[in-house]
Amino acid sequence: MNTSSNVLICYSILGLCVIFACTAPVNAAREEASGSIQQAMTPEEFKAAGLSKLSSQELEKLNAWLQGYREVAEKKATERAAKVEHTKLDMLVSRVDGTFNGLTGRTVIRLEDGTVWKQANADDRYRPKVTDRPAAVVIHGVFGYKMQVEGTQEFYVDPVRNP
Repeated sequence: MNTSSNVLICYSILGLCVIFACTAPVNAAREEASGSIQQAMTPEEFKAAGLSKLSSQELEKLNAWLQGYREVAEKKATERAAKVEHTKLDMLVSRVDGTFNGLTGRTVIRLEDGTVWKQANADDRYRPKVTDRPAAVVIHGVFGYKMQVEGTQEFYVDPVRNP
């Protein structure tokens, strides 16, 4: 082999190496893009769905749309979860921890879930029908917290922050 052939072969190999070195990171970046359709599907599913017929620009548009759809869906799911969490705070269902002797004016009620409530209106006085671990419901309304203990009328309470 002459020297010019060796130089041509070396330059050809070097050129191919440069091409692969430049295109590999671009392809890897495309594949690593979060939520690409190629990652979500097996190659067989990708082909069966007819997505292998799409151009690279069409695939990029599809992946961008999917990313936007996922962001909207995630936002909606987060909002729903926050709404459910807020709803949980609006109503609490538990039992009185121990014996409930009614309202005496300054009654403090500890529930089995660990929350503690004090009677808000000192004028409220009720005798209970059920005294041993009666069911209790606390509802957070517009005017504050109302509690109803099984066998009594509902009455206003205030949460005790540090029992």
